[in-house]
Amino acid sequence: MMMNNPMQMLMQLKANPIQFLQRAGLNVPSNLNDPNEIIQHLMNSGQISQERYNQARRMAAQFRR
Repeated sequence: MMMNNPMQMLMQLKANPIQFLQRAGLNVPSNLNDPNEIIQHLMNSGQISQERYNQARRMAAQFRR
């Protein structure tokens, strides 16, 4: 995924989270709709660590300011 614009990436993530994550190389079943289920799947399958999740949460909090 070759995008340099963080706002464009955020908009794409919001529009279609499953497709965005799949293009990023993550294996996410298309039948998951709840963000918490998606996160849980990624963590249970070892695709992301707790630390990586925490980093993403901190970054997301910075966008809300």
